Amino acid sequence: MATPSQTSAAAGGFQYGALLAGWLIPGGGHFLLRKWGRGGLLLASIGGMFFLGLAMQGKIYSSAHDILEILGLAGDLGNGLLYVLARVAGWGADSVQVTSADYGRAFIVVAGLLNVIAAVDAHNLAIGRKKS
Repeated sequence: MATPSQTSAAAGGFQYGALLAGWLIPGGGHFLLRKWGRGGLLLASIGGMFFLGLAMQGKIYSSAHDILEILGLAGDLGNGLLYVLARVAGWGADSVQVTSADYGRAFIVVAGLLNVIAAVDAHNLAIGRKKS
């Protein structure tokens, strides 16, 4: 049986609500589709990785001057509102010279990439391309 969002997507409604919600808030697209367990796991795991990365003094990219910074910025932007919150609060802006900072930066970038994958999964569920 089709969910309300699948029905509206098939009828020509806005098909990208779950994708946008999933990108803005980790697990948000799944919450929108009433997939509470999956959304909660995504919020906890992606949010946890992001904040663990910050706790390890990981860098949040704000500009890109070479190819590695461009890729890091793309990964960071995948975190949606978490990225905006970190930039506004000034988290991850300091240049720290500790070993854990490099791992923290990787945690933050990977959290963003996983968030994009989760948002695409929510979109596929919403349009009926994927079943539960």
